Amino acid sequence: MTDDSPFALRQRRSDGCAPTRRDPPGHFPVKIAIRIDVDNLKPALVGTPRLADVLKARSAGASFLFNVGPDRSGRHTERLLHRGMPSYWWRTRRIRDDGFGACFYGTLLPAPDIGTKAATTIRNLHDAGFETGIRSYEPVEWRISAASRDAAWTEKQMALACSCYQNIIGEPARLHAAAGWQMSRHSYRLTQRLEFAYSSDTRGTHPFVPVYQAEVISCPQLPTTLPTMDELVATPAFPAAQIVPHLLSLTESDTSWGHVFCANAAFEGLKLHAEFQQLLEGWQKQGHEIVSLRDYMLSFDTRELPYHEVVTGSIPGRPGTVAMQGKPFLS
Repeated sequence: MTDDSPFALRQRRSDGCAPTRRDPPGHFPVKIAIRIDVDNLKPALVGTPRLADVLKARSAGASFLFNVGPDRSGRHTERLLHRGMPSYWWRTRRIRDDGFGACFYGTLLPAPDIGTKAATTIRNLHDAGFETGIRSYEPVEWRISAASRDAAWTEKQMALACSCYQNIIGEPARLHAAAGWQMSRHSYRLTQRLEFAYSSDTRGTHPFVPVYQAEVISCPQLPTTLPTMDELVATPAFPAAQIVPHLLSLTESDTSWGHVFCANAAFEGLKLHAEFQQLLEGWQKQGHEIVSLRDYMLSFDTRELPYHEVVTGSIPGRPGTVAMQGKPFLS
């Protein structure tokens, strides 16, 4: 029987010709791991099943990351005060299809509970073999506050998310992917204490063991390595017709680490659904294997992952700052 405990997943070496970071490129199929963020209710109920159907039709894998608490989509006022947010919100909102009522969730209208209303969808994905995991309890609050709040607040938010997820699936979550790539010392530590097997809380170039302010965090990071579609849409000078060709150009050359791409059920699951299908087709024509974060993680010897500092930085097309993979530790 296979041991799927968090410790085993961190330590296991996969069979066959799995790459390590020392392997030269071009000697194995490159894996592209897809993580799909599900923030709001309509994308959870409509966009997520559509994405699952497309992936199944192509025998492709993916990891679905859910916000499992209240959908407070209407609480964008404070976020609009952030530098760059008005332009980003305006450009990306035009391709969202959350529904008119969602603009008032948590303000003029009650905030529906995603974990409750989308529980069947989440269980169906899990039963169909897709990896599922935690994004946050309430994404707007996490994006605004997570990087600066204290240990008690952080622990409460992550504990709520874990509890809701376990009530839905019947087992603990093994994967964490912070909303908005917002992290702090407290949340990094909790990825260990809550026994996540791996996390995808950062932006970067390849898997690594995170080191935050000289503190080693023994929960590997699988950073998002490619730009997201909404970031490209939010870049004023970037032609919409070039989104897919641009992403495909970034994966033309093999790398020993492969890539992690972050999709969103509100974008790729709804208005950008055709573009997402074109992207999958393009990647498969390039010879890449499309997998979940779990299968991506199992293709590496985790004992050989490099140690990197985690820092705060900016991403073109995305307002504010995000957690990022920094320089090698003690380099």
